[in-house]
Amino acid sequence: MFDLTPATDQLAVLVRNVSDSDLKAPTPCPDYTVGDLLDHVNGLSVAFTMAARKTPMAGTGAGDAARLPLDFRESMPARLAELASAWRAPSSWEGMTAAGGVDLPGEVAGAVALDEVVLHGWDLARATGQDFAVDEDLLQVVYGFVSSIGPDDRDGSLFGAAVEVDSNAPLLDRVLGLSGRNPGWHLG
Repeated sequence: MFDLTPATDQLAVLVRNVSDSDLKAPTPCPDYTVGDLLDHVNGLSVAFTMAARKTPMAGTGAGDAARLPLDFRESMPARLAELASAWRAPSSWEGMTAAGGVDLPGEVAGAVALDEVVLHGWDLARATGQDFAVDEDLLQVVYGFVSSIGPDDRDGSLFGAAVEVDSNAPLLDRVLGLSGRNPGWHLG
């Protein structure tokens, strides 16, 4: 078990600071604008909260800025706080659950939820010119998860092909590379 709160709090700050002019900006996620990415994060927040509670829901689909709530700067931070709260229950880590239509052990679902929050936090920070930091202990969990994904499973559904990063690079850069992201990505 680990506490998702530091990561969800960081992402909530980033969400609150997104300007209307940022919504159409590109992100490190191919084919996602900032608005699309926010919608994806909104959906995954709900899906992984339900997974923690063992009441899975149907998939939320790809991010689509057209579905983004007008009050996203307030509603998404509340959903992120609810996500972290749901994963504080010991029962969320036990047994099986499902997220996005995939059955998986609770402990794996918790790691995937953290992975989504951290990686998309970085994506959002990069796309909007904000600072990004992640707790080292949580980053170790994400590193463990992304390094467990083999090359045959990097078809773009979860991660793209790994990006080569120096083995002496900071841990965040290595995590980003393993997730298929270029740590040097920046807005035009």
